[in-house]
Amino acid sequence: MNAPPAARSGLRVVTLAAADDVAEWRAAARGLLAAGVPPAEVLWREPGAGVADLFAQPPVAQPPVAQPPVTMPTGTTGGSAQIRVSRAFLELAGRAALHRDPQRFDLLYRLLWRLQRQPRLIDDAADPDVRRLHDLARAVRRDIHKMRAFVRFRELIEPDGTARYVAWFEPQHHILRANARFFVDRFTAMRWSILTPAGSLDWDGHTLREGPPASRAEAPAGDAAEDLWRTYYASIFNPARLKIGAMLKEMPRRYWKNLPEAALIPALVAGAQAREAAMVQAGAIDFGEAPASLAAVGSAIAACRHCAIGGNGTRAVPGEGPPDAVLMIVGEQPGDSEEAQGRPFVGPAGQLLRGHLGAAGIAAGDCYVTNAVKHFKFTPRGKRRLHQSPTASEIDTCRWWLDSERALVAPRLVLALGASAARGVLGRTVSVQRERGQPLALDDGSELWITTHPSYLLRLPEESRAAEEQRFAADLRAVAQRLKGIGA
Repeated sequence: MNAPPAARSGLRVVTLAAADDVAEWRAAARGLLAAGVPPAEVLWREPGAGVADLFAQPPVAQPPVAQPPVTMPTGTTGGSAQIRVSRAFLELAGRAALHRDPQRFDLLYRLLWRLQRQPRLIDDAADPDVRRLHDLARAVRRDIHKMRAFVRFRELIEPDGTARYVAWFEPQHHILRANARFFVDRFTAMRWSILTPAGSLDWDGHTLREGPPASRAEAPAGDAAEDLWRTYYASIFNPARLKIGAMLKEMPRRYWKNLPEAALIPALVAGAQAREAAMVQAGAIDFGEAPASLAAVGSAIAACRHCAIGGNGTRAVPGEGPPDAVLMIVGEQPGDSEEAQGRPFVGPAGQLLRGHLGAAGIAAGDCYVTNAVKHFKFTPRGKRRLHQSPTASEIDTCRWWLDSERALVAPRLVLALGASAARGVLGRTVSVQRERGQPLALDDGSELWITTHPSYLLRLPEESRAAEEQRFAADLRAVAQRLKGIGA
């Protein structure tokens, strides 16, 4: 490690031997701190970072509040400096030091300096330096997790006939050595190599060795076992549980090129709705003859035990409203208030809905209101019953009763409040934000309109609720305009 004083402004330049050597940074930081060198007088450099661009940008400034040099307390013997630092800071710093941000070591030393005067600083989530520390550590943790999840070994047969397993991975940060122990423990009995643009690891079953950077061309493109893996992956792909946004968050596209199953994903996603419909049809329940009246629907749902919600001991809540209503409004399920009174939309969400319907010019009494699921699904918390969302299977089971209501009322428009209600009408998962505020043609000639559920608005924090309520109101005004267009 080289730490000569800089030729300009009294700066000390500390060049670390390795970009991920946290121990070396800690040793250097202790020496600087003990010497009372403030953060503004230190520049931390990584290997390969030339001195020529040392003043290409101004040095990192000290925190806004002026801080004189720390008077370090000395021990009772020997006079050595005592560095105060919490375990929480050490853990976060150890992760953040592996980030690719070139200013990470400046940040860490600045925080270490400040912690000597503010021992509780690391608990201040509003402090900009502390927030940045958490951001860096979080990104590194995510990268470590992605490497463990998406490294795929391919088999190579070496000249002596033994098998070696080789993987290619492109980490976002300096995590290769930090992840080595995980792979040694997980694949102890296997001879393997992990190649990356930043370096490589080689395990022969006894010794772990570090190697130079590699290129993707040095890794095998595939092996015989991958066809079996792709077959297995396709067989366990569940279209009913597909959430593309969540999938991409957990498995970003940049990792797909290393995953043998990734080539199947576009086709599996494209066919998800068809496969989901086939699964629903295959598991269809024989409910017998369709009810002949809305009263018969009410009696039948009270006795229905075809899903776990129907058997949880709550009272079924039928729909209510004019039997020839032009507009049918479908919610998710009855809540605590609705189950207690046996009527739909009588709780806080119902009051909010009725207020917005009136503001849009829609008479609530002219609408038939019901739910996709007819029983209240809840989780007990002491004396309280907390709402629990129904599963896709439970919504699909109860769809028989919703279809029966639609057939009997024959509304011209159906307004679905939320994703569960939309699934109850369509039999498939939809994106509320993508489909809201526009008509969707249904097989019986009616139109489906989708918006958010009013209970969603009630759960929003005050600062964001107003904007979402405006969108909700706009959706209802569009439905009211459509009702006028069809002469209702």
